[in-house]
Amino acid sequence: MPLPKNNMLFGFEPKLTQEQRTYVDSIFDNQLTIVNARSGTGKTTLAVACARIIGKPLVYIFAPVEENRMGFRPGGQSEKEREYLQPLKDALLEINENPSQSIYDEDNPEAMKSGKHWVYPRSHIFARGTNIKDSTVIISESQNFTKNELRKVLTRIHDSCTVILEGHVSQCDLADPAASGFKSYIDHFRPKKYAQVCELNWNFRGSLANDADEIE
Repeated sequence: MPLPKNNMLFGFEPKLTQEQRTYVDSIFDNQLTIVNARSGTGKTTLAVACARIIGKPLVYIFAPVEENRMGFRPGGQSEKEREYLQPLKDALLEINENPSQSIYDEDNPEAMKSGKHWVYPRSHIFARGTNIKDSTVIISESQNFTKNELRKVLTRIHDSCTVILEGHVSQCDLADPAASGFKSYIDHFRPKKYAQVCELNWNFRGSLANDADEIE
């Protein structure tokens, strides 16, 4: 089914563009939604909003692509990876969720005690050997995953999950953009009955941001 009737999607529903509405409906209609979307189009905010409505735990998976460029930095793995969670935190704030309470963080014992966490961020590095069941899964900035990295993550996901594979083919941060597996998986899943490929093209940050995305 599409977005449940009379659900305002945290106030976004009346303002959705047709592209965004197709994207949101796909998340409720399909096991897998792939969104090829420019930055600033609302792809993460809408995915997180849908996840909250679906009501299952949210597993947010990212690729720490900048780690080698930055060199050694102090702190544990979770501390180093927190910078990759900013889009997630921004999306939670947009739906009036407190990131410090919503996001599972073993370094935040007070939040753990409250039992309010429902978002579980993890790097794809730790996906090997895991099982992901009964969850909504967002694979963030998928253009920064190689084909094998996407394979590693996707093959851990059970059919009891709703999956959103989000990214943009022209914004790859890999040293070799040709190594990205995002476009290959768009083509691979496009004909599957349980999947839908969506596009979001308007950057709501404004004309400057949109025009910047047009350069070849």
